[in-house]
Amino acid sequence: MSNEDITVGVLSLHSSKESKAILNAVDEMGYGTEWLRTENTAITVEDGDMRLEPEVDVVANRLLLSSDEHPAEGIGLAMTMNRLEPMLNEPMAATTALHKFASAAALAEANVPVPDAVLALSNDQLNERRERFGERAVYKTAIGTHGGGTWMVDTENSVNAQVGGRHAFLQEFMEHDSKRHHDLRVYVVGDEIVGAMNRYAPEGEWRTNVALGGEVEDMTGRLPKRVREIALDSVEAVGLDYAGVDIVQSDDGYYVLEVNPTAGFRGLFKASGVSPAPHIAQLAIERAGGSVDDEEVERLSDRLDDSRPACTPKQKSPETPENVTVGYIEEVLVTGTQGTKTVLAKSDTGATRTSIDAKLAAEIGTGPILDIVTIKSGSVKSGRSRPVVDLVVGVGGTQHTVTASVEDRSHMDYPLLLGRDILKHYQVDVNRRADEEHELDAEEEEQAEE
Repeated sequence: MSNEDITVGVLSLHSSKESKAILNAVDEMGYGTEWLRTENTAITVEDGDMRLEPEVDVVANRLLLSSDEHPAEGIGLAMTMNRLEPMLNEPMAATTALHKFASAAALAEANVPVPDAVLALSNDQLNERRERFGERAVYKTAIGTHGGGTWMVDTENSVNAQVGGRHAFLQEFMEHDSKRHHDLRVYVVGDEIVGAMNRYAPEGEWRTNVALGGEVEDMTGRLPKRVREIALDSVEAVGLDYAGVDIVQSDDGYYVLEVNPTAGFRGLFKASGVSPAPHIAQLAIERAGGSVDDEEVERLSDRLDDSRPACTPKQKSPETPENVTVGYIEEVLVTGTQGTKTVLAKSDTGATRTSIDAKLAAEIGTGPILDIVTIKSGSVKSGRSRPVVDLVVGVGGTQHTVTASVEDRSHMDYPLLLGRDILKHYQVDVNRRADEEHELDAEEEEQAEE
């Protein structure tokens, strides 16, 4: 099969640098590309025959299922495509990786070391077991919520078996370096480790995400043999073709925290100067029956070309979407590690971030404090310092995980203020007030009783 006869499709409904880099690498290698997006993708059934449009010979799965409110939709889409064409990171493997406890089960079955953890379906069952983890533990949602869903908790306090409608679990916190918490990110493509880095948590933080300001250090070619084995075994155990494997060192060895099929490239490229994109491109091309010289892959690995791919589907002039409407005063659900409460919130399009009353934050169990930020206002020119925490806010059945500021709102009418981090998804009707609706309901009840 000639180069012109093979087309690689990347299934990615979002505009990520990684998807762009894979498509550009395939293009540089002389093969056809298609970006499978909302604008151009359809699956037809005619006389019993199914066809994917646009036509491709292999699909690289880059769906961000963890940030999807309804991940089953994406899973079903990927499963449908996988029946038509070969796929890298097949749906069942990606689904296993999506659910952190299912992933841990696959790893444990393959004798890959994982931290002690417990997932229980009731609050009582979960809390009965929390003391086994010592003074503190990591508390996670089994499926991430918009990049959030991870907290450090004091095991003296109770936690919920669900957060924002998603199952949650407790996991042993492991720390080898008490001065500066860090972990290893190892990127695997096929049966090869293409890059690795240490990720150091920023000061005052225990999470190592580069997005949170963590620093990185190149470890490519410097990994201990045991770490290399664990990384390769992890990807094989989950059934993925490519993934970032997060490994933490404890006093008694190495343990796998997560196997991420849509791990980002930017931090790794910053640390190592190596891009996984051409390695994934090569694997996709070979899966479709083509070939790429290893020298060509190495040549393209020293760049991260995330410019707009030539195959980007054209977008029609977008019509103004009719966003769901929220009121000036809206009834919402706020969820922390210890509880969920229904409260009245005020919508403020002038506020960048959502803020929560300190007393309410303590009641539902928010944390950990991620940062201290300066909030500027018209009345205080220099601004005021406030802690910020992860918070799950439910508006009309949709869950939003945001980084909210904590403040004393006891002198204000409403314990929660909705900022643009949530309101950007809605239209605000300033004439609609949930508190007035409650008053009307109360009046109607009184009249009915009379």
